Amino acid sequence: MLSTFYSQNAKFFLAVDCIIFGFQRGNLKLLLQQRHFEPFKGEWSLMGGFVQENESLDDAAKRVLYDLTGLSEVYMEQVGAFGAVDRDPGARVVSVAYYALLDIDKCNHELKHQYNAHWESIDNLPNLFFDHSEMVEKARALLKKKISREPIGFNLLPSLFTLSQLQSLYEAILGEAIDKRNFRKRVNEMSFIEKTDQIDKLGSKRGAYLYKFNKTRGRQTPCLTAGRDKP
Repeated sequence: MLSTFYSQNAKFFLAVDCIIFGFQRGNLKLLLQQRHFEPFKGEWSLMGGFVQENESLDDAAKRVLYDLTGLSEVYMEQVGAFGAVDRDPGARVVSVAYYALLDIDKCNHELKHQYNAHWESIDNLPNLFFDHSEMVEKARALLKKKISREPIGFNLLPSLFTLSQLQSLYEAILGEAIDKRNFRKRVNEMSFIEKTDQIDKLGSKRGAYLYKFNKTRGRQTPCLTAGRDKP
């Protein structure tokens, strides 16, 4: 009876797609792959793959991410499922999208070239095939909400960073300018951001103090607001 119930229903593919965000020189970037196979060979898309029989959705997404970046300890969050009947011309495919946040400098650049991948500014994306543009839009909307409540932006920064870098990151994600004085005032009130005695002199002759993220305190502190209110 049970086998009859399953056999009389349609079978189709289950996939995952990874929306991989990075941050570099003041720009929020997305890692895209130029497809080397049909359908839509030569078009730009997100990195994805089919879920295998012995994998959970999360494990499949982690595998796809590792194959492209060589990184395993990466912040990831599920965006949602995309299942329009005609979304993939090759077959009936339902895809579950995940977004990931990582430090671009930590990526395996040889793997990037192997998969014909490229970092592109979020504000200058090419046309993406299937429903990948919709996935990116939903992921960025989630990222905007999340970063105003939790300190997830540190996943996009190096281990040591300046306050200018941190503010630049928030502005890139939110897509708007932030009042500098209020932003720094609020950052200084956050216990999970620690000032070090190291100085970054690359940005100016005077230099700027470097800060780091305290992960233990970060788990205890639920909110980091951008401080967009006017003085």
